[in-house]
Amino acid sequence: MLCHISAARLPLARKISLLFTLLCAFLTGNLFHMPTSAAERWVWFGTYTGDTSEGIYVSRFDDATGKLSEPKLAAKIASPSFLALHPNGKYLYAVQELDQYKGENSGAINAFAIHDDGTLKPLNEVTSKGAAPCQISVDKTGGTLVAANYTGGSVIAYKLLPDGSIGPESSFHQHAGSSVNPDRQKEPHAHCARLSRDQRYVLACDLGMDQVLVYELDAAAGKLTPHPDKSLSVSPGSGPRHLAFHPHGKKLYILNELLCTVTTFDWDAATATGKEQGVVSTLPAGEQRKNYMSTAEIVAHPNGKFLYASNRGHDTIAVYALDETGVPKLIQNALTGGKTPRNFNIDSSGKWLLAANQDSQSVVVFAIDPANGKLSETDNRVTVDKPVCVVFGN
Repeated sequence: MLCHISAARLPLARKISLLFTLLCAFLTGNLFHMPTSAAERWVWFGTYTGDTSEGIYVSRFDDATGKLSEPKLAAKIASPSFLALHPNGKYLYAVQELDQYKGENSGAINAFAIHDDGTLKPLNEVTSKGAAPCQISVDKTGGTLVAANYTGGSVIAYKLLPDGSIGPESSFHQHAGSSVNPDRQKEPHAHCARLSRDQRYVLACDLGMDQVLVYELDAAAGKLTPHPDKSLSVSPGSGPRHLAFHPHGKKLYILNELLCTVTTFDWDAATATGKEQGVVSTLPAGEQRKNYMSTAEIVAHPNGKFLYASNRGHDTIAVYALDETGVPKLIQNALTGGKTPRNFNIDSSGKWLLAANQDSQSVVVFAIDPANGKLSETDNRVTVDKPVCVVFGN
């Protein structure tokens, strides 16, 4: 069995470690429950739980072939819609996107240790102090976790403990404000809290306020300090949902849910300020947005040449070519092979994009053309009920 392991190019110490791990797995009967080559890694799927979905699911992903193994339940938990991996690769965190938690108008956040077979061991669970937590991030030191509460319209931070569990709440900030859309923007709706590339700041998209709020992060203390003078505004009614930084750190892309647009900002990391550079649609040229259309996720390719954004209702992923300065130009709207694409992610090789289609119970693998960034659907797909989030292991 060991002759099939692709280890020829590994250093001697890595070969010895890999052979020892495989021997232990063989002796304990777990050989077929772990990644079996240097190209394989775990990938977890967050879901909305219901009749068939029970929580977080896990598959093996082979970045040499783009193939996914049949998903299995990694942890039973209510509506873990968004996940985040600890930088050491040993722990996984999940929101429970709930409106009620232990009698409060709140959701919850859970910490897990990752077993060798990709399943998850619960560590602890804490209140998010706001309803419908919808996105979480962990800073690169592994010391702080931040979360955005959509219905609660707030951002919260926690210290992470050495054993991976979630420690005490270290910061909480309630947003206040509204905008022009009477159905969606009567009050604040924090939709994501993501770190700047230098890890000095947390940027929180608030859909209800048409603003991206900027917080300075003290990672050692887990403290968020608001800087209202640095907040970024988008066009009224846009509904900023998620954001992505260009790998060179000088461009910031804001994905607007309500108008199906991307607003590009020139980002000054030294001062944590941005200047709007332009707005592009996520829909094909000349196509008007329908009321049932909205965006969900935005991801910059690690090579800095391409940008991707998902369209719900239109059921496509918009593909942008980025010029040498990072300005996006729409070049493709690739059908996602399903309905209601939510979060998607690009594997570390940069060759594959995995898209979660919430309303067609599928995760579909796309090949990324290295020359132009365009997507081609492959035959590789798996069934996951109401998939929302895709997170790769290290």
